[in-house]
Amino acid sequence: MSLNLCLLSAIFAAAKTDLSFLKADSIPVNIEDVKSIDAIIHAVYDVISGDSAVKRNWDRMRTLFIPEGRLISTGIRPDGTSRYRVMSLEDYINLNGPFLEKNGFFENEISKKTEQFGNIAHVFSTYQSKHKQTDEKPFARGINSIQLMFDGKRWWVVSIYWTGESPTNPIPGKYLKDKD
Repeated sequence: MSLNLCLLSAIFAAAKTDLSFLKADSIPVNIEDVKSIDAIIHAVYDVISGDSAVKRNWDRMRTLFIPEGRLISTGIRPDGTSRYRVMSLEDYINLNGPFLEKNGFFENEISKKTEQFGNIAHVFSTYQSKHKQTDEKPFARGINSIQLMFDGKRWWVVSIYWTGESPTNPIPGKYLKDKD
């Protein structure tokens, strides 16, 4: 067997074992979820929200993100140092899915600021989190910094980068005004 044929065989073998790049395309997308910036953001909040013991539709979430999409949690530790965690979508599902489904979790947008240039968009989406939709007060608030891409046919989430509100980091008033 020639060296070129060996290399080609190795490349095809590797490609056959890592099909993660096909994941978003292998699950049918609901075109209503991705037709606009507002629709895709609503879909993200809708997927992660639900009562306790209710399974989330993670396949739907997979259709919203580019295959290389990232979710990044950041904040301040009790000792005052910064922390962050960078996750793939699968990391997020595996790390947070059980908590969301066990405890009940509803996150909804209370304000937003959107900037768009060509096929890219950035949204500062101010959120509040509750364990039950009927809870009078949220247990948390914060800002999701959401980066989006339009491929000519639909919108994709590229990344969601967020931080929660705290006594030392209150949400500025300009991010609590009406949605744009």
